[in-house]
Amino acid sequence: MTVQPQRDVKQVLREHGIHPTSQRVAVAEYVLDTTEHPSADLVWARVKDRLPVISRATVYNTLNLFVEKGLVRTYSLTEGAQVFDPKTEPHHHFVDEATGEIHDVPWEALSVVGVADLEGLEVSDFQVVLRGRSRPPR
Repeated sequence: MTVQPQRDVKQVLREHGIHPTSQRVAVAEYVLDTTEHPSADLVWARVKDRLPVISRATVYNTLNLFVEKGLVRTYSLTEGAQVFDPKTEPHHHFVDEATGEIHDVPWEALSVVGVADLEGLEVSDFQVVLRGRSRPPR
């Protein structure tokens, strides 16, 4: 588990119109600062270590609130599981088929053409999901 430097989570929640209860703060402290792309169950497992009384339903409801308020995004990148991503700016993903790990790919690393020209479609958002295996560094 990789965690980025901490920020004032309570202030971030307030800025997004979310009342910072202890449960919401506990979920935010993990999900907003992780580089993982956790499922709701993984968030629950990680947060439960620090706040044993938190319920699975509270974690699910909190994550859905975070999505609604634009604090995190949700993706269906792996079969049967939605994952949550605190990186809300445009980017793509690479799913390592050997490990199941999901890696961010910078938006500018790929060029997608013709989206605006798709007949009969008004595209509001898109991303590319790459699948394969990570290569060892050369």
